[in-house]
This record gives sequence, C-alpha cells and structure tokens, in this order.
Amino acid sequence: MKIGRFTLGKPAGETKPEDEYNDPPRPFMEHLIDLRDCLIHCAVTWVASVILVIPLAPHILKWMQAPVTKLFKLEKYSDLAGRIPAPLQTMEATGGFEVLFKIMLWGGTTLSLPLLFFFISRFVFPGLKRSERTIILFCLFTSTFLFLGGVWMAYSATLSIALDVLLKVNRWMNMDLAFFNTMPYITLVMKTLVAFGLAFQMPLLLLALGWFGIITSKMLAEKWRLAIVIVFVLAMVLTPPDPVSQIVMAIPMLGLYWLCIWLIRLRELAKRKRD
Repeated sequence: MKIGRFTLGKPAGETKPEDEYNDPPRPFMEHLIDLRDCLIHCAVTWVASVILVIPLAPHILKWMQAPVTKLFKLEKYSDLAGRIPAPLQTMEATGGFEVLFKIMLWGGTTLSLPLLFFFISRFVFPGLKRSERTIILFCLFTSTFLFLGGVWMAYSATLSIALDVLLKVNRWMNMDLAFFNTMPYITLVMKTLVAFGLAFQMPLLLLALGWFGIITSKMLAEKWRLAIVIVFVLAMVLTPPDPVSQIVMAIPMLGLYWLCIWLIRLRELAKRKRD
C-alpha cells in the first residue's frame, strides 16, 4: 500500500531489511516545506468541514434532541409533553447562533478527522520504521472503532438514563421543569458523547503500553482493585451528575480492562514462544 512517497508494505522482490526507515535523507528545508504543506492541508480541510456542517446543523440538532423527545413520549412524563410545546427552548435571541456555532465546531472537527489523520500520517510516516507504522495504523483504526462504540453507547442508552434520573430528582425535590434550555442541554449531550468516546480509549492505551513492555498482564491483574477505583473516579468526572450514568460507563470500562489483560497475556506468550 502506497501513501504519498512511502509504502506500508514491502514491495515484491524487496531485499532490504524487514524493519528499516524508507525516507531517504533530505535537506532540512524540504522537511519544513512538507510540514507547511501538511498544516495548510489540515487547515483547509477543517475549514471546509466546518462550512459543510452548516446546512446540516438543524438535522444534527434534531438528532441530539431525540433522547429528550423520546423521554417525553413516555407515559410517566405525559404531563410535560402536553405542557411544553417543544423539548428544547432558549431564552436568548442569540441562542440559535450559539447552538449553530457549537455544532459547527464539533461537527466540523469530527468530520475532518479522517483527512487530518491522513495528512499527518503522510508527513510523519516516512520517518518511522515499518513496525512503528504498523503499530500506529493499528492504533488509529482501533481508536476510531472504540470512539464510535463509546459514542453509540452514550447516545443509545446513557443519555436517556441520565435525563430520566435528573427528571426524577426534580420531581422528588418538587421542582417543576419549565423547559430544557437549549445550550445547557447541547453541552450535556456533547460532553457525554465525547466523554464516553474518550473513556473507551483506555484499552488502546493499555495495549500500547503492554506492546512496548512498559506494563505486563501480571501487573494489571494485581492492580485490579486500584483500577476499579480509578475507573469509577473517571466515570464520576466524565458523566452527568447521577450515579446511574457513572455505573453505565464504569462497567464496560472494567470489562475492557480485563480484556486488555488477556490480550497482553497472549502477546507475552507469543513473544516468549518466538524467542
């Protein structure tokens, strides 16, 4: 596979060593020119992605509004659905622009990430060995998969649970909900989605440390009590302020933690057998 001026695999008939650099020595100015081109491509891609998100902003807002709309359709919240004309409202004339601006930034950045990674890898990869490029590519693909998995879990389950708990607390405290203010709600949704996506990167970090021999499966297995404490502290910081959301995040993270132990153990056994 060829990206730019370097290849990811060994060409047919290649007689060079298995693990070597494939970027020939070049003048320092050429590296600066490549860096400039990389930054320009990244900037243009990000700006174009932000602009492309503008006509999609109402649909994205509707997608983000779906959890609370679905919640209001439940029988126990039928009084709210009849009293509130729309789940999301704003008290400021600039509310729509503020929501649009936030969706543009987050949506444009998310949309541009694949091309940003491509331009950065095209600049960095020639200076890496074949084994290092393989590890980075594995981490990029796995990171994307884990991030999307975390976002899906947060959107499909956690947001509805968190909103349900918050509404129940309001009723228990005899505080009627007038409406969902749009900006705090959008901030809550984005924070939850990004938090789950980032939290699901923990297995990748552990696997990378285990791959380079910095940590071992035995070390992780012995520290499982400390891992539980750290996971629940992270869940408390990253999720909305209710214990149910924290548990929903913590349980999958603990499952991924034990999965990492087994994967690192298999890696150690394979390496020992090869040696």
